[in-house]
Order: sequence, then structure tokens, then C-alpha cells
Amino acid sequence: MKKLPQLSVFLPAYNEEKNIGKTVDQVVKVVKKIAQQWEVIVVNDGSQDKTKEVVEELAEKEKGVRLINHGQNKGYGGAIKTGLYKSKYSLVAYMDSDGQFNFQEIKRFLPQLKKADLVLGFRKKRTDSYYRRLMADILRLANWILFGLNVRDVDCGFKLCQKKVIDKIKPLVTESAITETEFVVRVKKAGFKIAQVGVNHNPRVEGEQTGGKLSIVLKAAQEGLKLWWILQTEKNR
Repeated sequence: MKKLPQLSVFLPAYNEEKNIGKTVDQVVKVVKKIAQQWEVIVVNDGSQDKTKEVVEELAEKEKGVRLINHGQNKGYGGAIKTGLYKSKYSLVAYMDSDGQFNFQEIKRFLPQLKKADLVLGFRKKRTDSYYRRLMADILRLANWILFGLNVRDVDCGFKLCQKKVIDKIKPLVTESAITETEFVVRVKKAGFKIAQVGVNHNPRVEGEQTGGKLSIVLKAAQEGLKLWWILQTEKNR
């Protein structure tokens, strides 16, 4: 396979000291094989464990690894926004750092770039709890009702896009679990083409999931309504 000219990969991380080292190592091995110029960014979102220290050690050994540290937790959406805006190369990928995805599967995303500007992963079989799967179904219905968005798995934390997409769309205004929805909605509204690729989803072995907490779900719901209002306002300008 011919190497890509450039690739940025960022990994949002919150309290992932037991997973982040293995995930970064896996990503680095892949990007070295598929890209001429590359960077792997860990967005440490105010972790209270040793995630920051682990990444600092990795960055000392591998110059392509970079740490961006949030002094306070901004939430998953905040980490996504930082990664999108701080990535410097012409292709940008991101993947959750919890070990539930295999970055080798990025090779299945790449052919889609011939016809799409944004490639969304979707989990072929989710290994999450029934509650998490139910929340995903509710989100998919809400996205259809509020935004006319019909994609299989908008909150799958494995995506690839052209940097020009990030530069073109309006700045993201949400900072929660709904931020991925906002990103995809704005990409679609800007006229970019979207493709979807099935990926494997492995059980979480280490660490704790936080995305299903009631406070996070409620904030996402609140920001979803806020986003709908903002988009309506933008439409009427």
C-alpha cells in the first residue's frame, strides 16, 4: 500500500492510565507503516490518575507522540474539539483510547476517501451494556427528529476526515456527548460527503466507562436542544 503523505491521529483520554500506553503503541505502529508524516496526539482531559505521566514518558521515547493537557475535565466533547483543532496534518483520525477499537482497521477507512470527506465508523456489534445501547438508540432517534441526521452510529469513537472539513465548518459550540452529533451535522450541512464503515468493538478490559452517567446524559440532552436552536438561528440569518 502506498503511504499517505500526512496523518494526524488524536486520542481523547480521561483516567485511562491502564489503557493509554497500549493504545498509543498500537496506533504508532500502524501510522509508521501507512503515513510519511504523522503525529499521535493524546488529549488528556483532566485525568485524576497517571494518564498524563504515562503519555509524557511515551512522548520522550517517540518524538511523534504529543500530549495536550486539559487542566480541568471538559468532557468528551471538549476533548474532541481540542483534538480536531490542534491536529495539523491534511488527514485527521481519532479513536477512543480505552482499548475497545483496533487502529489497524483504519486501513478499511482509507479507500472511502476516494468518494467521501468524512468517514464514520459504526460498531458492528456493540459490547456495551443494555443501558448504553438503549441510550444510543434514543440518541439516534433524537438526531433524526431534531437534525434530520440518519447515520448508523454517530457516537462511535472512530472517525477519519480531511482537515479541510474541520477548517471549513463553523466552530463547534457544544462540549458534551452531543459534540460528535454537532460535528457530523455541520459537515453534512456544509455539503461534504460522508461514508460509513463497520468496525469491531471489543469489551473494555481496564478502567471505567463514564459516558452513561446520568449527569452526562442530561448535559447532552440539554446541549442537543441548544444546538437545535442555534442551527435554526443560523438558518434564518
